[in-house]
Parts: sequence; structure tokens; C-alpha cells
Amino acid sequence: MSVRVRFAPSPTGALHIGGVRTALYNYLFAKKHKGTFILRIEDTDQTRFVPGAEAYIEESLKWAGILPDEGVSYGGSFGPYRQSERKETYLSFAQRLVQEGKAYYAFDTPEELDAMRERLKEARVANPQYNAVTRMQMTNSLTLSEEETQARIDAGEPYVIRVKLPRNEDVRFKDIVRGWVVVNTATLDDKVLLKSDGMPTYHLANIVDDHLMEISHVIRGEEWLPSAPLHIMLYQYFDWQAPEFAHLPLLLKPDGNGKLSKRAADQLGFPIFPLNWQDPDTGELSVGFREAGYLPDAFINFLALLGWNPGGEKELFSMNDLIDAFSLEKINKAGAKFDIEKAKWFNQQYLKFMDENDLTARFLELLDREVEPDRAKAIAVSLKERVTFIQEMPEAGRFYFEAPNTYDEKVARKKWSNEAAEKLTEYVQALKEQQTLDAGVAKETLQKILEKDGTPIGKVMPALRLALTGQAGGPDLMEIVALLGADEVSERIKKAADVLK
Repeated sequence: MSVRVRFAPSPTGALHIGGVRTALYNYLFAKKHKGTFILRIEDTDQTRFVPGAEAYIEESLKWAGILPDEGVSYGGSFGPYRQSERKETYLSFAQRLVQEGKAYYAFDTPEELDAMRERLKEARVANPQYNAVTRMQMTNSLTLSEEETQARIDAGEPYVIRVKLPRNEDVRFKDIVRGWVVVNTATLDDKVLLKSDGMPTYHLANIVDDHLMEISHVIRGEEWLPSAPLHIMLYQYFDWQAPEFAHLPLLLKPDGNGKLSKRAADQLGFPIFPLNWQDPDTGELSVGFREAGYLPDAFINFLALLGWNPGGEKELFSMNDLIDAFSLEKINKAGAKFDIEKAKWFNQQYLKFMDENDLTARFLELLDREVEPDRAKAIAVSLKERVTFIQEMPEAGRFYFEAPNTYDEKVARKKWSNEAAEKLTEYVQALKEQQTLDAGVAKETLQKILEKDGTPIGKVMPALRLALTGQAGGPDLMEIVALLGADEVSERIKKAADVLK
């Protein structure tokens, strides 16, 4: 059986990064096994549908480089890939279960359901639910005659279809991540499979779709593990072969105390969505990883290692590296702590190795002035190891375009002196005599000036950096000298001498 996996989000709002990780693991697994990665939209709950959410999901996956082989907007021979367009399909399968005695019609009103739960609470039942015991006291096709059941349906009375689970039976399945899982049906309830509006619940729709789309492996979040026994039962009821299951660990808050939520991320000041998302109801804008300045490759590398450990010391993985190394068996059972500082570290690493032409193009887009491309490239390259995000580069490199108006007071007190000023004036004169100026020439010229009387380089270099940038640290100083040019270096040294004398 060929590998076919799916990512099946609901368009109910922004895509949480936990969802992106689920999509990524499905994608890596499919590519590792020369299989197919499918995007399916599970929009059966129309009450929670949010306009724009589906497009947001697609754009997020595209930005991250997680491109479906098949699905919504991509086509394929197993469509449609939007569940709201498959309504009649689900109805026929639900009715089949009723006909075979594996499901039943339930006409209970909300008031009747509330009364049932209250009775169970009064009887001190720990987990009040509609199950093999309580269903025989309710209004459904198991307690009504066949004629009365049909009469109610014909009269247009609202009903749902519930699965009929056995009262006491062990459900066993082997999860790739968690090993053997055993659950007794006595702890389960008769879940609704088809709602009164004719739309299926997740439980029926995803089982039917996974079967019809020939899904070989279901790789999804841990929050669906409690539903897995019911899904296994449904596969048995339909006499279908169940796919293999792998339930992924939760993403946890940085302190490991609880599931990572939007609220926790907001409080700690980091993104939780891949792209910017504006809530259509409140207008609240949540900044995404893309807009915060994260590179997609860094984002993916960081996300892949949240819950999956390939072994060894290697940390930097391209998408192809991840595909080669990935296996479901190396996914951890325990939740993964979310460390935003590690995400920043990954971004720094990928920024260092970014294609220089791409980096320059991004840098030029951020600048508020015209800069000759070759000069912009040299500046961008000099700055890339000094910042975490590309958007920090214009401010970090402001001294390339504007002479400093203030100087680091601590450095000025310790490193600026008349002797340093004299040597820098002598240095500038020597620079102006050079026919060409690059970092090598700048360095060689300075060394010759200092060697004349044995002046230590430590007495001059900090003062030179202070005069040129106003700061104590920054890119390679000789690169700065070369990029500014002898005349500009001269002007800045004169200005610093006047201000700091």
C-alpha cells in the first residue's frame, strides 16, 4: 500500500504552529516514503467557520514550503477535498450503520439531554454520558418502535444519528508513537455521527474521507488520542482496514507547565501563528512568524525539532535533510517545551548562510534611501552576523549612511585620548594617499602607521570604531573604513575629535 497522508485543518481561525508542525510531519513522512501529502479542509461545523481562514491556511503552508501534492486548490482524483462539498456521501454511510444496527436515530431534545445528565449527576455518576446504559431511557430508535421512528422522521422532527457502541469491550490499537493503547467501551459514549442539519461530525467525516482517499497513516495531534478508540470501532463497523495512527506530543509553554496557547504566547511576547492574523470579529492583530522576521527555513528547522529527535549533534537541517532523517519512531511521547530563544538562534544561523543576492534584495526593500546595489550588498553582508532578523539591519547599519551624533560614554572615557586622535589623523592622511581602498588596504595602512613608534593597536582601534559608528561593537572595522571611504572617515574623525576633546 502506497503512503498517503493528509493534513486536515478546520477553517475556524488562524493556524496554530502546532498545526503547522502536524502538517510538516505529514509532509516529511510522505516525502521520505515517496508518498502523497494531501490538504483536506474539514469544514463540517459551519457554526465555527471563519471567513478567510481557509486562504490563510493555504498561504501559511506555502510560506513554510509545505506544499501539498493533492487537495484543496491542488486538485487530485479523490476530491472534492472540502468536506462541506461531500455532505451526501456521509449521509449514505451513516444510514448504512443504522440499517446494520450499528447506529441509531436519536430524537432527544436539548432539555431531555440536560435532564439525563442531571439525573446521572444526582446518582453520583462520575462521567455522565449518552452510552450503552443511558440510551435505553432516551428517545431514540432503540426505544421507539420502527413505525414511530419512521413517523417522526417523515414529520420532519429533528434527529441525530449516534453510533451504537458495545457496553463492555476492549478496543486495542498500536500507535506508532505511543505503543499499544487499550480502552474499554464502557468509558466511551455514543457519539453523534450525523448532526440534525445533515452535516457529519468529525468522527464520521474523517473516517469516511480517510477510507475513500486511501489514507495509509493518520498523523495528528495528541488531543485526538481519546477519539481514536471510537474511530477504530467505526473502521470495524464498516469492515474497512484502519490506517496506522501516530499521535503527536503537545507543544508546551516554555516552562513546560501546560499547553502552549495564544494567551501564553501573547503574555511572553512571541508569535504563535505562522503569518499575521487579524481577528475578523475583534479586529485584533496577531503578529506571525513571517512578519516578525523569521525565515521560513529557520522556522521549519526549529519546528521539526519540537517533538522529534533525529539523534546525534546536528541541529541545522534543510528540508531535504529533514526528509532523509525523518521517522515517526523518533517522535517523543512527552510534550515539547517551546523555546523562542532557540527559534531566534535558528534564524541567526540561517541569516548567516542566506544567499547574498536575496539578502541584499530584502535589505534594499527595508531601506528608506537609494543605495547602489553593490554597496548595499557589502553592507548587508557585513551586518548579517550582527542581527537576529533582517528588519534589524537598517538600524544596525545606520552608521553606514549617517555620521554618529552621540558616542558611547563608557568607551569614550576609557578609549578616547589625544594620542589616539593624533594617530587617527595620521591614519586618514595615509588612507587618502592610497589609489584603491578595501579592507585589506585599510588594515595594512593602519599597521604601518602604528609600527612607526610601536603604538599598541588597542589604543587606536576602539577610538576609530567610536569615531566612525559611535558604538563599542559592530561589523569588521576595516570593512567599515573601506565602505565609508577616506573622505568620510576623515570627516567623522574630525567631528569626534571636536566633540570628545
